[in-house]
Amino acid sequence: MRPTAGFAYITYGVLLFTTLFSIFYGGYLILGDDKGRFSPATFLSELSPYLWAYVGVATAIAVSVFGAAWGILLTGATILGGGVMAPHIKTKNLISIIFCEAVAIYGIIMAIVFSNSVEEFDTGSNPLEYDGIYNPTNLMAGYGVFGAGITTGFCNLACGICVGIIGSGAALADAQNPALFVKILILEIFGSAIGLFGIIIAIIQTQGKAMVKN
Repeated sequence: MRPTAGFAYITYGVLLFTTLFSIFYGGYLILGDDKGRFSPATFLSELSPYLWAYVGVATAIAVSVFGAAWGILLTGATILGGGVMAPHIKTKNLISIIFCEAVAIYGIIMAIVFSNSVEEFDTGSNPLEYDGIYNPTNLMAGYGVFGAGITTGFCNLACGICVGIIGSGAALADAQNPALFVKILILEIFGSAIGLFGIIIAIIQTQGKAMVKN
């Protein structure tokens, strides 16, 4: 237990230091003198819409896969452990693994949809005259895909953890009383709907947003 507790303290310390440093340094950049001042408006308007969009795509698939893996870890370990004393739970409870795997599939599908929303555009006929400000339509499309990717990824993360914990409980309950499996499975279905809610919201966020040539 000591190495685990020590590792946790180190992790919390690093996170605390990073957070405090970010707050103080960010405040200095925003509130400092004009030479070193950081302008959020300039940052948002000059950052490429491609970057916003593809960070959203990466977040959607990466965080979704992380949530699916976490859920499979929770459920799979319980099924393997409980299956030693109650072998009948091994096959029936694989449906919990399928629910967790569906979370990753949600992320992959939405990442493909988001990628199709990104189109090539130019910044003008003469790159030397480009002032660094992108077309507002392209910026809106990039922001939309970024927000949708964040929504998809973290909703699927919550969904994967939720389904994994419920699936773990379903396996243990099934090992003690097989009649409880169907009742807990209903809870698992409701838990998996969280990912679908995230997908629906992400589609709404990207609806009507597309990049234009100029």
